[in-house]
Amino acid sequence: MKTFITPMSAEDAVKALLAGIEAQNMRVVAHINGQANAAKMGKEVPADQILEVFRPDFAIRVWSACKPAGHDIPLRIHVYEEGDEVKIACRMPTEVFAPFESSDLDEIGKELDVLFDAILNTTTGE
Repeated sequence: MKTFITPMSAEDAVKALLAGIEAQNMRVVAHINGQANAAKMGKEVPADQILEVFRPDFAIRVWSACKPAGHDIPLRIHVYEEGDEVKIACRMPTEVFAPFESSDLDEIGKELDVLFDAILNTTTGE
């Protein structure tokens, strides 16, 4: 799991990630906003958001390479507050696909790692 601290606020990190996802021609399949959901119940919690990210052409390739691997897509990026820090965590595609022991999936994972690295780098503040 790739996990790091961002100098951004959680909201700014999510905005940067969304822009990065679009810039890499990927798609947000779901945006789960934990603190917004908690607020609907009258509760206040630290930032906790998950972006589920993928793209149909990659999904077709994953299904073709190894149908059971479809269970593990879309891939997730987690943005959360822990104490005074905003952290971002992502299980990288090669790590997600490794247990399936498929050379075709390994190649797809390598392609996706490049895209996910670029997406995650939007939040490093560099």
